[in-house]
Amino acid sequence: MCLACARYGGSRWAGTLGGTAMRERSGLGVVGGLLVLLGALLTGCQSPSGGVDGRLSEAGTGRTAVVSPVPTRPSGYGAVFLAVGECSSFGTTSFTEVPCAGERAAARVVARHDGTVRDGPRCPSTTDFVLHISEQRPAFDEDGDGAVPRGFACMRNLQPPHPGDPGGGGGPRTIVGDCVYSSGDRQVRETACDGTGAQRPQFEVTRAVAERSDCPGGTALYVRLGGKRPVGCARPM
Repeated sequence: MCLACARYGGSRWAGTLGGTAMRERSGLGVVGGLLVLLGALLTGCQSPSGGVDGRLSEAGTGRTAVVSPVPTRPSGYGAVFLAVGECSSFGTTSFTEVPCAGERAAARVVARHDGTVRDGPRCPSTTDFVLHISEQRPAFDEDGDGAVPRGFACMRNLQPPHPGDPGGGGGPRTIVGDCVYSSGDRQVRETACDGTGAQRPQFEVTRAVAERSDCPGGTALYVRLGGKRPVGCARPM
């Protein structure tokens, strides 16, 4: 288009007019007309509304404003620190969040709660161990402020052994099927029912009931379980 404008205002047009002054005035008029046409052509090349490649024209200014994309939170691994279904590395005092398919993954989060274990909800019955999460500054966190609130994660090992299973000898909860031994001062502790633990099992929890009176005959020990049926009925082994 611009090449056509240059030819239109060339010497052939000026040659048809007589006199030097006329040619000068004509030349000035042509130059003015060219400027008007050039401005119109440039205006026509601009998009009247939204442009391309994420740019929007500012009305009445001829400037363009670059629209910044809305930042998105990462998804999957790392989006929430140790969320349910995510995995941790080996260790109970020093640990990190790792991809569950990675070779460093040791256990999966089966429940996640804020606060302390004492004041928070109970972990699922077959939880193998509990990770206590103190305030720290991992790469990703719940709300993007760089801090993770105090809480705890109920963990389940990706591979056996599973001490939280009935008779497994560990876990944060005592459940039906677990075995205990007397640790003195009217206290009992869990140990593996198959005798592979450090302590020999003395009693097995056979039933969970609401009241001691609901335990069957032959019950030799009452174990505190918590929950809706807080009494564990244990028999000697």
